[in-house]
Amino acid sequence: MEVHDMTRKAYMIGTGVGNLAAAIYLIRDGGFNGDQITMMGLEDHGANDGAAVKDYEKEYGNQALSNSKGFLAKGGRMLNEETFENLWDVLRSVPSLDHPGQTVTDDILNFDHAHPTHDVGRLIDSDGPRVKPNKDNYRHMQFDNKDRYLLSKLMLMPEKDEEKLNNISIAEWFASSPHFFTTNFWYMWQTTFAFKRASSAVELRRYMNRMILEFSRINTLEGVTRSPYNQFESIILPMRKYLEDRGVTFINNRKVTDLEFKDTPLQDDIIVTGLKYEEVDNDNKEGHIDVAENDLVFDTNGSITDSSSLGDFNTPFKENMDYAPSAALWKKASEKFYSLGNPDKFFGDRTQSEWVSFTVTTNSHFLVNEISRITQQEPGNALNTWINSTPLLSIVVHHQPHFKAQKPNESTFWGYFMYPRRNGDYVQKPVMEMTGKEMLEELLGHLAEVDPSKDNIKNHTQEIMDSIVNVIPVYLPYASAMFNQRAVGDRPDVVPKNSKNLAFISQFCEQPFDMVFTEQYSFRAAQRAVYTLLNIPLSEMTPMHHYEKDPKVMARATKTMFR
Repeated sequence: MEVHDMTRKAYMIGTGVGNLAAAIYLIRDGGFNGDQITMMGLEDHGANDGAAVKDYEKEYGNQALSNSKGFLAKGGRMLNEETFENLWDVLRSVPSLDHPGQTVTDDILNFDHAHPTHDVGRLIDSDGPRVKPNKDNYRHMQFDNKDRYLLSKLMLMPEKDEEKLNNISIAEWFASSPHFFTTNFWYMWQTTFAFKRASSAVELRRYMNRMILEFSRINTLEGVTRSPYNQFESIILPMRKYLEDRGVTFINNRKVTDLEFKDTPLQDDIIVTGLKYEEVDNDNKEGHIDVAENDLVFDTNGSITDSSSLGDFNTPFKENMDYAPSAALWKKASEKFYSLGNPDKFFGDRTQSEWVSFTVTTNSHFLVNEISRITQQEPGNALNTWINSTPLLSIVVHHQPHFKAQKPNESTFWGYFMYPRRNGDYVQKPVMEMTGKEMLEELLGHLAEVDPSKDNIKNHTQEIMDSIVNVIPVYLPYASAMFNQRAVGDRPDVVPKNSKNLAFISQFCEQPFDMVFTEQYSFRAAQRAVYTLLNIPLSEMTPMHHYEKDPKVMARATKTMFR
């Protein structure tokens, strides 16, 4: 490691979990003082959000809500104890905000071990949860031999040959076996990890290798590690507190609009010399930061919650057509250097990536108790998917409370539609046009259809509606953009070739083996960025597990293929 220069500065563009992790690596492993680090973002949470609805009013000031009560989490992020090596390592350095003497890793793993996930209502069809002891029981993967052959061929493809999958979708890979898309495996896999048929076959290959330990228990989701509260409160806030206590400067509502580069012969070297920005809460006042050649710049080159839009119980959202702001900065840089990837592959086709989610807040536990009765599982036991739902509806009822500010009588849960341009089955309009109330009505219709009780849930519709504090629908145009079809080179390296002081940390940079749509990917990119720019040997990076090389794990996976 090079001798640290105490005058050196680090500028973090974006305040999501990746840059928070990079700042911790700079301090913990790189010898930086906190006052050498400045973090700039449009808000204080990145994609790991979760708060009272009123706390979003400043962020979404242009979208006046008639009802700002209740809680909101735009999305859910699953953790995994066995494969999130970088995340657990970093969070072992971050003190718990709730339990003095413990770390955030202690907080999460202790909670998870006390409340282990065991999903018993993972898939639901017109007969209810697929738990009957027959061929439809979701313990059975339902593969035929062609499915097994194609999935095995994909998984066993050497990493060096990934370019053979350039711009190939999952639908194209399985074109000769459409049966694959009717299996329990596909219904579970796509809604657990957010794949679509249009998603990249490369990413499915990476997931099958990296998450092969979970393949044999995908039906119960026992490998899902849950945090005590939403991840903003359980992960982001402790990380911010750790950094603030060490003198790191946080500047919210600052949008970096352009990177300035040094003119070099043939544009061979990438050296950031300045940052242009706007203060979005101060009449878009423009500013400039001079960046010395020895300073470091870490850019979040793409966020999956960019350009999202909100509605409320009585108001549908209005689709935000803006190109993702974080990717717009990346795009400007990619137009100046040939080695910085192709952001349009991920942010130019919303049909591959869009979702709609909704967060329900109630002032009683009646609805959550009814969901538990119908799905046959307690809150906190992961995911329920209605496989006959035209827009493919799933819900997650978290362990309660999911927000620290929840009152004892309040419940919250979250759901999402993977195909929001399709009509609902009980509300005859596209999900994109629904109010929060109508999304709840769509869910209640599916619950009533499979309710075996004589006192069907539909008999309690008014009681449920009277209990609603709010239902917040959110349009997420880029929710699974990292899975879009891509080719080798479309994602820039974490530290691009010939870059002297610029690194990318996000779900849209390139790393070997690891899988996107995980905090692990962002944490590992942060370590790779810091170690590369500070000349710390990459051999000292946190070791990763390779369960795909474990004979016992592979034997279980093979058995599961035929289950």
